[in-house]
Amino acid sequence: MAVLEVCVLPIEPSAAAAAFHAEWLSKAVALLNPPRVGEDLVIAFAAADYTHTGWRLAAVQMLAREHAPARVNAVSGGGAAAQAAALAYLAGGAGITGQYLPLDDAGAGPVVMAFE
Repeated sequence: MAVLEVCVLPIEPSAAAAAFHAEWLSKAVALLNPPRVGEDLVIAFAAADYTHTGWRLAAVQMLAREHAPARVNAVSGGGAAAQAAALAYLAGGAGITGQYLPLDDAGAGPVVMAFE
């Protein structure tokens, strides 16, 4: 699985979307095109507020559709541990594609289920 770390984008959502499409989209496509056809891609964005969710999700979904059967997903924010956990989750999820996962370092804690 290839990881594209998108380093710096403007704060304003429309400017950030324009910068991503101008500077980073071609890099993502290059990672999905020959000789890497079929290799999965995760785009790692810096943390951003909810106003960036729409354009990020649309970009990831577009790439996933255009480059199927390769899987394309994105993560945002979180520290090294959160990103490593998300990458492991995505690597093991053969059907997960076109998703945008905002991360944090707080963690959800253990899942407790009681069936009686």
